[in-house]
Amino acid sequence: MRTEYQELIDEVCALLGAPATLEGRDFGLIAYGAHDSADEGALDPVRTRSILRRRSTAAVREWFEGFGIARAKAPVRIPPDPAAGVLTGRLCLPVRHGGVGYGYIWLLDDGALALDDPRLAAAAAAAERIGALLAEEARAGARLGELLREALTSSPASSPGHLAALAEALGPAAEGRLRLLAATGWEATRDVPTGLHGALAACTLPATAPAAPPGGREAAWRVVAVLAREAAARAVAGRLHAEGARVGIGGARPGVDALAEAWREALAAARSAEAAARFRGVAEWEGLGAYRMLTALPAARPDPAVRPLLRGEHRELARTAEVFLDRAGHAGQAAAALGIHRQTLYYRLGRVERLTGLSLDEGEDRLLLHMSLKAARLGPPPRD
Repeated sequence: MRTEYQELIDEVCALLGAPATLEGRDFGLIAYGAHDSADEGALDPVRTRSILRRRSTAAVREWFEGFGIARAKAPVRIPPDPAAGVLTGRLCLPVRHGGVGYGYIWLLDDGALALDDPRLAAAAAAAERIGALLAEEARAGARLGELLREALTSSPASSPGHLAALAEALGPAAEGRLRLLAATGWEATRDVPTGLHGALAACTLPATAPAAPPGGREAAWRVVAVLAREAAARAVAGRLHAEGARVGIGGARPGVDALAEAWREALAAARSAEAAARFRGVAEWEGLGAYRMLTALPAARPDPAVRPLLRGEHRELARTAEVFLDRAGHAGQAAAALGIHRQTLYYRLGRVERLTGLSLDEGEDRLLLHMSLKAARLGPPPRD
């Protein structure tokens, strides 16, 4: 966070004698002033959640945006809405520059401050200065994002030039250890997320096949690529996951010279995060285990022996086999994980053997079945 934002929001708090919060146009938290009230009951839950989680909920955003704040050029008074969790009214000061909205200053509002109060004019002047700073950052971020996009999509012949341009624009930051992140399932209509502390550059790219939700309209989805400092990669991934994305983190590398390899790793990790519940939505290349090999395999039709098991009507049998193999063939552990009796497990495994013609007593058959079930979760690899 730039210190200028904190200084300006503290200035607004002092002018109006009320706690203020600064958020970007995506409702990501940028800065906030101290709440000096001794009455703990006066603490507003929406403001508290925004500070702790660094952003507002979808219900809160929808309620606020319904009052036209994205287009407003003057303060907007917003009443409470308990259904959205807004228990206290708000006074919104739009943060704009050059006719473009870049964010909002929020004030808890009890109605005592008149909209023509001269202190609001002084606060609006601070909002204008914030808008100029955010516009400057947006221009710089857009340029870095475009350079990152060019570096990731360029041909091998032109890649060195794009990488050199990105490194020059990043300056000293390009000399540290960096990680590349891929966040899948990002709606095309949404902006690249802002306020990602530790992120150096971000852009969106067309969604590859596994990035679009099953049955969804592929053109309506994007992949977000984020270049981040190694120390900040997990925090950035957490923020993207909180936005509903599945996130893959490529391996750490010094500088930007190996971005193409890092991007393949990040996409592989994102595919794995979609496929395996154990990753809880965020996967790192180093922790993929067998998925490192599986994601490197080219697109292929399922093995003929396993193909019948992958049909929808046999979903329960497929899950039973996968859980059994995940636990190295320990029947007791598998039955407990599935919540079934051991005899039921044996019955299902017998059906799997008859359906596939594979023997679970044979190592190669077990390997083929296990790899096939994991590969089926991944879906097709991304297109070049």
